Amino acid sequence: MTFLVARIAAAAAALIASSGTALAHTGAGANSGFAHGLVHPIGGLDHVLAMVAVGLYAALLGGRALWLVPATFVGAMAVGGALGMASLALPHGEIGIALSVIALGLAVALRFSLPVLIATALAGLFAIFHGHAHGAEMPDASGLTYAAGFMLATMLLHGVGIALGLGARGLSERGGWRAVQAAGGAMALAGVAILLRAF
Repeated sequence: MTFLVARIAAAAAALIASSGTALAHTGAGANSGFAHGLVHPIGGLDHVLAMVAVGLYAALLGGRALWLVPATFVGAMAVGGALGMASLALPHGEIGIALSVIALGLAVALRFSLPVLIATALAGLFAIFHGHAHGAEMPDASGLTYAAGFMLATMLLHGVGIALGLGARGLSERGGWRAVQAAGGAMALAGVAILLRAF
């Protein structure tokens, strides 16, 4: 089990290290096709942190939340993406994204146990902001294939968070959750930096 958790943690570190410090939704660069959609979320630290935090928090809550919170996030993100593609405005989108990183990071850091319904609703709300930002940039010609790649990448990032969270739960007597809580605190601090850049 320790070896598996170490491998997952190494993969997560490599994934996060490969992401840029810029936001994932700058409006610049290639935005077409499945491959670009798959790679795009990994290019922005805000998206990587929020997606991994969703998985960590789902693992923290356990039970139905383990699948319901990430699934709701992906579904609501698709709705937000459709709103962005339709050029419908979403006020303070960058602020909403930064707040999602802060809130999810703090929830992990403090091991804050919300009822599943409330946690799911909050995940859905945050997902609207993430989806809208990327949907507004989505290409018309290959929007569906790009969206499919983007959603798959999001699910994979959720999976990294879930795997790390479940691994930490298995190593709780050895301080596994303390490491995850520290990571959550770092995520929240990164979210504050992202928030300050949004102004």
